[in-house]
Amino acid sequence: MTDKKTTTQKDPSSSANAAADKDIEANKTIAALSYVWILFLVPLLGKRDSKFAQFHAKQGLVLFIIEIIVGLVMWFPIIGQLLMLALIVIAVMGIIKVLNGEWWKIPYIYNWSKKINL
Repeated sequence: MTDKKTTTQKDPSSSANAAADKDIEANKTIAALSYVWILFLVPLLGKRDSKFAQFHAKQGLVLFIIEIIVGLVMWFPIIGQLLMLALIVIAVMGIIKVLNGEWWKIPYIYNWSKKINL
């Protein structure tokens, strides 16, 4: 019979997860500002070292640009109002997801936000 030795190795992803969790807890209130119109600038410029805050701030930037464009479409009463209502719902959902500590990838908006390098 052979004796099997077990070695204890640290999982490198566990320390990365702990750092990510610490980042989320420390920055989720600031990251929530990402979805409040122009306040996306606070985490975008103020929390440059936080991946969580930057992730949501870049999505907030794209959402802000879309809100400006939809604001121009508000001249068409029903279409513009429905689009603005949809953007408000997305913003509220974003705030809720951030405060829960989730990395929510908003469909389409996330793809555009990945192209932002600041």
